[in-house]
Amino acid sequence: MANWCYYENDPANGTKYGKLYNWFAVKDPRGLAPKGWHIPSDEEWTALTDNLGGEGGAGTQMKSSSGWKDNGNGSNSSGFAGLPGGFRDYFGTFNSIGVFGGLWSSSENVTGYAWYRYLYSFHVYVLRKYDYKQVGFSVRCLGD
Repeated sequence: MANWCYYENDPANGTKYGKLYNWFAVKDPRGLAPKGWHIPSDEEWTALTDNLGGEGGAGTQMKSSSGWKDNGNGSNSSGFAGLPGGFRDYFGTFNSIGVFGGLWSSSENVTGYAWYRYLYSFHVYVLRKYDYKQVGFSVRCLGD
């Protein structure tokens, strides 16, 4: 997989959901984030979810108030406006647009894996997980 792609390689999906990046793009020394911004670390993601009451309720506050399938919209009370951009798995297959939004952190877990957070249509929480660095997730930049 290239360092980034649009869901199903369709630029029309990029208009709403942006791009999917593998973790190597996140850590590229040329910098994925614009000047004055960075990709949040695992610790910074934890600080955000803790500030929103913990993983158990932060998802609803972080999900946009529209765009999620099966009545899975959030309140967006945090202003985060998280969208379900889906993902591209280790084998290059696209999955779960409309129901899943994965967001990379800049933190490695162990060799070959890195931390990310995800929002899911059917749940109110945001979860901390790790996956192969080759997987394509969304990113969200944080101001320096």
